Amino acid sequence: MIEVLHAGLCDLVMDPGRPGWAALGVPAGGAADPAALAAANRLVGNDAAAAGLEIVLRGPGLRFPVGGVVALAGARFAATRSSGAALAWNETLVLAAGETLRLEEAEVGCRCWLAVRGGLAVPPVMGSRSTFLPAGFGGYLGRALQAGDVLASGPQAEGIHLLRARMPLGERDTPLRVVAGPQADLFDDAGLAAFFAGTYRVGAASDRRGLRLAGPLVTHARTALPSQGVLPGAVQIPPDGQPIILGWDGPVTGGYPVIAGVIAADMPRVAQLRPGDPVRFVTIELEMARALAAARWDIEDIA
Repeated sequence: MIEVLHAGLCDLVMDPGRPGWAALGVPAGGAADPAALAAANRLVGNDAAAAGLEIVLRGPGLRFPVGGVVALAGARFAATRSSGAALAWNETLVLAAGETLRLEEAEVGCRCWLAVRGGLAVPPVMGSRSTFLPAGFGGYLGRALQAGDVLASGPQAEGIHLLRARMPLGERDTPLRVVAGPQADLFDDAGLAAFFAGTYRVGAASDRRGLRLAGPLVTHARTALPSQGVLPGAVQIPPDGQPIILGWDGPVTGGYPVIAGVIAADMPRVAQLRPGDPVRFVTIELEMARALAAARWDIEDIA
């Protein structure tokens, strides 16, 4: 059981998501970095698909009335437990009854994931416990957590196995790798040069629906397009010429030309971009993108 003492900026119950509903306009959603949530789940003895919390930029204060086993993975936040000691990251944490965790600001990056042994026991909707904020369903009452909320956990395995996860090495200062989008041929040389040579900044209006970028103007032929299917990572260029990287809760169809798509292996990096961060792009071949797997988390015993 978890009691929310105070809410963070946007604390959402998430699991790997609900694929298969795009025909009804519902994106797969789920954790912005499923591998990080899966690693946190493994550290507490859960199935990799158990529901946990996705915490963004500034975290909550949480109380565990009967204690518990938890783990944090992803971006490191300034965080303490009841004793005032700093929270260990990427390893199994055993909490005493009544203990509290307080997560403050993210030190680097944007998102972290909190797993609780037994997983968060919220009702599944369309086969997933993930929150879908735009439509207000899933997760905890279809919304971000608020002070006073109480979350139950599911059945827990007996015994405690202390583990540590080794986070994949990040490449924060390198361009995002993309493949050509379906409308790449609508962009003139000036537009393509601006997109691939320019540096953009993540805008403050960015969220799980999409990251709005500000930087060099990307020009293209103003051709009317029929609505098309789109996925997280698609880079759309609206009439103002400023790119939008579609996010995990973004639309499943769109009518803006798509200049490129961020490869799946780099989407965990997109999950850690915060307002003001620089963004650059580099193109790779589709075959190479398919060959690149997402970086793997290594799990080991704590000596």
